[in-house]
Amino acid sequence: MDILQKTSIYLGIATIVLFGIFLFFWLREPRQLIHGITFTVFFIAFLGELAALIFTTGNPEFIVIMGVLFVLIVGVILVVMFFMWALLLWNAIVVWKRESHTLSNMLTLFLAIFLIALWFANSFMVGHSRFLPDWFNVLISGLPVIGLYLLLCSYNYLASSFLYQFVPRRYKADYLIVLGAGLINGDTVSRLLGNRIDAAMKFGNKQIKKGRQAPKIVFSGGQGPDEKLSEAQAMANYAIDHGWDKDLVILEDKSRNTLQNMQFSNAIIQEDYGSDSAYIKFFSNNYHIFRAGLYAKMAGLAANGVGAPTKFYFLPNALIREFVAVFLMHKKRHLIVLGLIGIGILIMMGITIYTDIMAK
Repeated sequence: MDILQKTSIYLGIATIVLFGIFLFFWLREPRQLIHGITFTVFFIAFLGELAALIFTTGNPEFIVIMGVLFVLIVGVILVVMFFMWALLLWNAIVVWKRESHTLSNMLTLFLAIFLIALWFANSFMVGHSRFLPDWFNVLISGLPVIGLYLLLCSYNYLASSFLYQFVPRRYKADYLIVLGAGLINGDTVSRLLGNRIDAAMKFGNKQIKKGRQAPKIVFSGGQGPDEKLSEAQAMANYAIDHGWDKDLVILEDKSRNTLQNMQFSNAIIQEDYGSDSAYIKFFSNNYHIFRAGLYAKMAGLAANGVGAPTKFYFLPNALIREFVAVFLMHKKRHLIVLGLIGIGILIMMGITIYTDIMAK
């Protein structure tokens, strides 16, 4: 047995073990950011095992074909990353044409401008660094470390959010919670919110078709200052108009945010069910479902979510907004890491200044 075959066996064992670890903890509690990391470690091992298997075949044609395919995939990824600013600008134009001109709908535009400015600044630094003080060059060279940390955080969030979309649904729910959103003209359910309600009714109807009891739907959302009725009431009206049994409708019309959605709905369900053992699912749009799951965990609600579809062009802005929100949910942890990076940069600057003074 040659070295390549032994490597393939060891990588295969490691891949199986890593996948088992990821799957065990993900199925046990999918509402955690750590799963983006554990899945990535498994996937890297899997790619290594796949590469080893390809080379152990000893088939030159097969190795060339897979090698070309690998290079093409990596090339596409690099091109997308290099021209990310152009893709973000394109998305910003599409959103500007199709959606309202709010600040939250312009996040891709701001990110594109930031990336372009960063590229110009980096180009300037490369060409003029020799004319700048050494301590300033140290300061600037430390900024990519912060950028790398933010990039890793955003990747981990996206990976965790993507994985959460595949949590098993298990059609045996006693209650379904639909999270509210703003109303059009103060009284009309938007298409975005309608998708959430449709997803919950589709889930409930499929559960009924499987011969199980019809779940009750808790519509959760209070009344904003510019709304004529509560979001919960507007959602209930929408569901009843679309065929849902009004006797299977419960209103939670006091909440003001996602955490309160979970807390207040949980209290209503426990009172209605008579215990805290009800099987619950909650519904929101696919981009929001993971953060909602984190809030459900904070609220002590033993429930996972089902994501309703969202228009593809709307996702980049929504995901940026969700990442920022999740990032701020763990701001103490991130401030500690960023603070340590900042201290490291300041120490290096101090060493550079001291060295320059001593050299003079």
